[in-house]
Amino acid sequence: MPSTLVDKLIVVPLENKVLLPSVVLKINMKGRDAVALTRKHLRSNEQRKPTYIACIPLTGQSSTLINEEETNKTEDNNVTTTAVALKDEGFIRPEDKERLFGYGCTARIIRVQRSGLGAFTMFVEGISRFKVDSYFSQDTALHVKVKYFDDDDSLDQQQQDSSDEMIRFKALVREFLSKMKDLRMPENLIQQLTKLIDSVSPPVLADLLVSVIETSFDEKLTMLSTNNLKERVEMASEWMTRQLHVLKISEQVHSSVEGKLTKKQREFYLRQQLEAIKKELGETDGSINGGIKDEDELEQLGTKIEEADLPEEASTIAQRELKRLKKLQPASSEYSVARNYLELIADLPWNKKTDDIIDIGQAKQKLEDDHFGLDHVKKRIIEYLSVIKIKGDLKAPIICFVGPPGVGKTSLGKSIASSLGREFHRISLGGVRDEAEMRGHRRTYVGAMPGLIIQGLRKCKVNNPLFLLDEIDKLVQSSHYGDPSAALLEVLDPEQNNSFSDHYLNVPFDLSNVLFIATANSVETIPEPLLDRMELISLNGYTFEEKLYIAKAHLLPKQLLAHGLVKGQVQMKDDVFLKIAENYTRESGVRSLERTIASIVRAKCVELAGFRESNKEEDYNPNVSLEDVEEILGMAYYEKEVAERDPVPGVVTGLAYSGSGNGGILFVEATKMPGDGNLELTGSLGNVIQESAKLALSWVKSHAYALQLTSNSRDKMIEHDDIHIHFPAGSINKDGPSAGVTLVSAIVSLYSGYHVPTTTAMTGEISLRGQVLPVGGIKEKVVSAHRAGIRKIILPFRNRKDVDQDVPEKVKNDIQFVFAKNIWDVLEEALVMNESEKWTAPARVYESHL
Repeated sequence: MPSTLVDKLIVVPLENKVLLPSVVLKINMKGRDAVALTRKHLRSNEQRKPTYIACIPLTGQSSTLINEEETNKTEDNNVTTTAVALKDEGFIRPEDKERLFGYGCTARIIRVQRSGLGAFTMFVEGISRFKVDSYFSQDTALHVKVKYFDDDDSLDQQQQDSSDEMIRFKALVREFLSKMKDLRMPENLIQQLTKLIDSVSPPVLADLLVSVIETSFDEKLTMLSTNNLKERVEMASEWMTRQLHVLKISEQVHSSVEGKLTKKQREFYLRQQLEAIKKELGETDGSINGGIKDEDELEQLGTKIEEADLPEEASTIAQRELKRLKKLQPASSEYSVARNYLELIADLPWNKKTDDIIDIGQAKQKLEDDHFGLDHVKKRIIEYLSVIKIKGDLKAPIICFVGPPGVGKTSLGKSIASSLGREFHRISLGGVRDEAEMRGHRRTYVGAMPGLIIQGLRKCKVNNPLFLLDEIDKLVQSSHYGDPSAALLEVLDPEQNNSFSDHYLNVPFDLSNVLFIATANSVETIPEPLLDRMELISLNGYTFEEKLYIAKAHLLPKQLLAHGLVKGQVQMKDDVFLKIAENYTRESGVRSLERTIASIVRAKCVELAGFRESNKEEDYNPNVSLEDVEEILGMAYYEKEVAERDPVPGVVTGLAYSGSGNGGILFVEATKMPGDGNLELTGSLGNVIQESAKLALSWVKSHAYALQLTSNSRDKMIEHDDIHIHFPAGSINKDGPSAGVTLVSAIVSLYSGYHVPTTTAMTGEISLRGQVLPVGGIKEKVVSAHRAGIRKIILPFRNRKDVDQDVPEKVKNDIQFVFAKNIWDVLEEALVMNESEKWTAPARVYESHL
């Protein structure tokens, strides 16, 4: 024992640590006692005097805590707070001195450094063991009176060094250091221990090595409390031997496993070691439990796959992929691909479906409430429901709604889904150019995804939703990315889609329960094989009466709600709605009509807000008059062209049909001038309509005498004239055969001087013999003519069935229909002429059917 040691020292408790002589230890402390001890050390250091403290290990539990737990077992916060405070401050309260061990170690303070506000890190070196004699308080800190051990054996140190026990101990230490070298332990530590073997006594070496090797807290307490030097060396030898065996076994396991580790396994092993090091250093970021978390998630994924009720083929593939996934490392690229694939399989509704609402009356009412008119569409849906109700099962039809924009194709699909009680999912096909967007990408590609069909099923979570394939006519066809319309052939074929194969999924999926509804503006751009798989239902433009009902029942209430108004704050009469529809919109649907109504509602909002600011809300007039419409919307965009024209010989009104489902009126103007009998055609005309004009002129020239356009049957009608036929709106391309009767009427009117009334329109193809042939787009043409104010329409006789079936009753009641079998019938009904001027029956020449 050094003679300079004092026997009265301040107590510094050690939590889960034991300081042995000759060992350096780091202690964290804070608080007033820590500041006082630091100042004492600094003063002593200036005087070149050492500062000693008593480092005593803590055992057991705080008496204060035990009392608190007995009185109130539910107050656990005090336990944590006291334990933390004790550990952080580095000192102990006098009432907790029973926790201190009966033995300790006198320590000399080597260095103190500040680690925060009022916190210090103190490095101390163990000097000598002692036994606690008594405790006393001084300056609020606990002090101890110690009794040092008498080292009886130290007198005969040389004999101890040469004894057999000490020799065996040093040999054991050298073997231990050799094993540490083999295991590539830190070189600095090995070098320091090697020097100490010959420079320090075995008892001191024993204390040092007990602090280095793996020993328990209780074993270190035993080492501290043992006074006999020989016993301490024997205990150290026993623990060293145990540690040596552990190192040998570890080396054997390490060498046997190392040869079997692949590169990825080695990375995993090193990553686990890195996480353990970070945990020891307190640098953990919450990822230490990532492996456990991944295992839990894989178990949950396996459970989801079992609960998904997969078909046998899909289940086999899923289980195989799951086993493969468990062997992969989470950091590998294949792990995320396999996991995403299994999550898709688990999420797909293999056998989940919604029950159809087989209530035909309720379905009828739902369709009637949501849409006005469209009787043929509602009829088809009710037929489908009726068959399901009788048979109990039926393959879903594949329907394609064809019609101009704004007539309600998409919203009708939503209403059908609602009436059937099915999930609704819309897939926009406009501009889709990649076949993989329909069938999915193969999983070998980076960023591979399933196709739009499988994604939609995953989102709907049932296998019998209603899929709306919007704008199917806008698909990009035959690009270098493949043909997406060809990929739809399997989807839209009821005989094949029960085993649809997505490239990403790579497992057959049954689409036969899905109700597919496609929408298109025109069928001309839809490939024939795809068109053959769908049941076409045409949605034509609305009449003014239908628009009037839609505006009153749907559009105005919708806009009132959107602008924060209530029913009655904006009121419009039927004539106002009709004026808006006729003079401010010209469309087949109701989108422009809705925007125009929204403009009027906004104007009334401005008016109402002004009255509210001036507290004169009672003066607000909710009614919208015809004058208000012109004031709000400005002058009319469109006028009825028929009404504003005067009847002129050579000008005839025809009917046209555009490819987008819109119809319209078309004026044909003919004039003559001195010339050589040439025919001039203008107005962006196509080849078919130019041929119709030549055909019309040939027929008129061949029947000029019968038409009383020449005085002799041998006279030439246009020998000294040139005829110019023009179709206004020259920037719009025009083509088709349906203007034949209109061209004949214009030429005859020009040369006879008889005019055609502006409220009369006609359409029909002619033959060279004067027969009137049927044409298409009758409903669109008639509805547009009614919209333009036409009151008499001349149609081919064979188009009577189209009028009876497609044209609304209201339009039929407002328009006089004339069905002509030949051109003579057309001319008699079109030209305004006296009875005495009409052509007699013998003058007519008919085509022979013999």
